[in-house]
Amino acid sequence: MSWRLVLLAPVALLLVLFGLSNRHMVALKLWPFDLEWDAPLAVAVLVAAGLAFLLGAAIAWASSLPYRRRARRMEEAARLLEAELAELKGKLSQPVVPLPPTVR
Repeated sequence: MSWRLVLLAPVALLLVLFGLSNRHMVALKLWPFDLEWDAPLAVAVLVAAGLAFLLGAAIAWASSLPYRRRARRMEEAARLLEAELAELKGKLSQPVVPLPPTVR
């Protein structure tokens, strides 16, 4: 059994029980407009929680952008340094040609 299923099953059970326990109708209104929507309390709460979760996930993703950009720059610098190191190792492995004696 997957660990995801172990975590998902109790959460799903709680959501189903919450939905079955809160079936009373509530009127949802949007203040400046003359809109009204009648929905079960469980639907209203779960939709609000889902929207709050998505907003929090978007904020967390946006706040990590500078760090991911910096990590990409650091990876590119590491690649360039590794290529330079390999080039220098290749030059060191070549035989050294002795210089001819100088005339005085």
